[in-house]
Amino acid sequence: MPEGDVVWLTARRLREALAGRTLTRSDFRVPRLATADLRGRTVLDVVSRGKHLLVRVEGGLTIHTHLLMEGRWQVGRAGPVPRDHRVRLVLANAEWQAVGHSLGLVELLRTAEEEKAVGHLGPDLLSPSWGGELAAEAVARLGEEPGRAIGEALLDQTRLAGIGNVYKAEVLFLRGVNPWTPVRDVPDLRGLVELSHRLLDANKARHGHITTGEPGRGREHWVYGRAGHPCRRCGTRIERAGQASRAGERSTYWCPHCQPARGETTPTPPAGA
Repeated sequence: MPEGDVVWLTARRLREALAGRTLTRSDFRVPRLATADLRGRTVLDVVSRGKHLLVRVEGGLTIHTHLLMEGRWQVGRAGPVPRDHRVRLVLANAEWQAVGHSLGLVELLRTAEEEKAVGHLGPDLLSPSWGGELAAEAVARLGEEPGRAIGEALLDQTRLAGIGNVYKAEVLFLRGVNPWTPVRDVPDLRGLVELSHRLLDANKARHGHITTGEPGRGREHWVYGRAGHPCRRCGTRIERAGQASRAGERSTYWCPHCQPARGETTPTPPAGA
């Protein structure tokens, strides 16, 4: 599933191509919206909210989409739409065309009712108004379930919005926190939240997630995707195991030396568990 920085960049590209221009084509290829027609309306703005995209259109309407696991938007010059059964939505004007492939969610709602679709989300780590107040709210939301494993809690978009599996692993490594540590036992939870914001913000305008400061292929991450390889800091073998979440089990990567389990309440599962 794309991380929040990927969705932010997608929103920027859609905004550059569509905002301020009149739609000459709106092709919804989902059954319940098959007759929807937004031609002749001007796109007012495109914004991201966590992992959600909101395309605001003249007349008080918003197109709400979510990429889920496989979705993507392709933006290019206006022209023929590719023959592809995975296309779910086409938005075009006289110059540009945006084609949504394999979108996990497509719905049309009143702009005034956007909160019904995204109001459940926690503070957006890439919000233009990010600061002390939003960071404090994210910490408070995480703290509402003190016994929950921090690796699971960080993926819960109702706690804070934008973190996916890559940043979960990388943030916890950089803070030296074992993924199975209960939220209540995480030292400096506020620092962890702020680091999450900084990493997403640093990567939002480029392809790929670089957390090591090294853009070379295979050097981008500390632990994510590196099971069986030596830790870049201490040389210990990086481990991988499944960790439950409300969205299903996700792979977790960590260094047993740099992120030790602390106490009986935070057992580190064996490799391959």
